[in-house]
Amino acid sequence: MYSHPQHGGGEEVKELRRQAGAWLKARRTEVGLTQRALAELVGLEYYTMVSMIEAGRGRIPPDSYMAWAGALAMEPAAFVRTLMQFYDPITHAILFGDGTVPGRDAGGSQPAGAPKFKVV
Repeated sequence: MYSHPQHGGGEEVKELRRQAGAWLKARRTEVGLTQRALAELVGLEYYTMVSMIEAGRGRIPPDSYMAWAGALAMEPAAFVRTLMQFYDPITHAILFGDGTVPGRDAGGSQPAGAPKFKVV
């Protein structure tokens, strides 16, 4: 069952966070930063927070997206758009995809017998 990616910790959410972490780690290594250097650039007290985020056990708070985008040498909009694929895939699909939402038809309705999304 789907729950909002910003809340809860179902298996789907955990997998999306792992994928986000893998993308962040790849981007960090691409720009030549260590976890410690990235932590300093984004204002984290402990570099282990970068490790936790890259492992999918945490997420970047929205109020630090600008710092992360700058540290990873990305335009902020491109950074957030990519991150949103993992953190909030339904909103991402609506805003940047073909206009359909996973599990719903083009009109936004759930097909008969489709599982209902859990609202939390």
